[in-house]
Amino acid sequence: MTATKFKKAIHKLNQSLNGSRKEAYVNLDNMFSNTKDYTLFSYTDEDGNFDYESYKTIQENANKKKLDRVWVLEENIEFLSDYLKEHLNPIKSSLCHGTRRGKEQEWFKKYLGDDVDVIGTEISDTADDFPHTIQWDFHETKKEWLNKVDFIYSNSFDHSYDPQKCLDAWTSCLRPGGICVIEHTDGHGAQGSSQMDPFGAHLLQMPLLISKWGREKYGLVDILKSPIKRDDLDFTAFLIIEKY
Repeated sequence: MTATKFKKAIHKLNQSLNGSRKEAYVNLDNMFSNTKDYTLFSYTDEDGNFDYESYKTIQENANKKKLDRVWVLEENIEFLSDYLKEHLNPIKSSLCHGTRRGKEQEWFKKYLGDDVDVIGTEISDTADDFPHTIQWDFHETKKEWLNKVDFIYSNSFDHSYDPQKCLDAWTSCLRPGGICVIEHTDGHGAQGSSQMDPFGAHLLQMPLLISKWGREKYGLVDILKSPIKRDDLDFTAFLIIEKY
């Protein structure tokens, strides 16, 4: 992240803390009880090496257990579609990572238009059961995606076993000026980290992590407040990351 863009992002956070522009940005005041940095569950075998098969099996089992549930809310996808239309022109292609039942793809196409190519990824073989969805580990990229995608959306960043590798992969697929949207809630904090959701970070920590990982390649430019949230959550925010 350049110094100028970092200052702008922090300025917007300060505006939120001061209660200004609260219709557009999350008001962070009194929202949290602690600021623990982040946690990352470690998948290791008996020799202490990364056990990818264990990670994959846990994620696939969790997917099938929750296959009848939909996390994403249509009103929020409509809200994001309006934001993306205002800040990206034209919009021709997108990726949605960790989509389970594929509602993200369905609703982005509804609000952005059927001519926008929206592909969802899901690590489980259940991906084949849903339109516009492929079985894929979102830590990896396809050659045809690199530097081509207009925007990426995910509410599954907490499922990453290596968040820096993951975000580097996602942003490598964006065209210059492209946008990655990460949905972040109080349920995605460090206290929510587990075998199933290995990465957990406090919202206030995310701008610092993204700045550290981005290193002049990408950076945080907005934090948006969602128009609605699930009843079991205190807040839902959208981290807007731009590829430079």
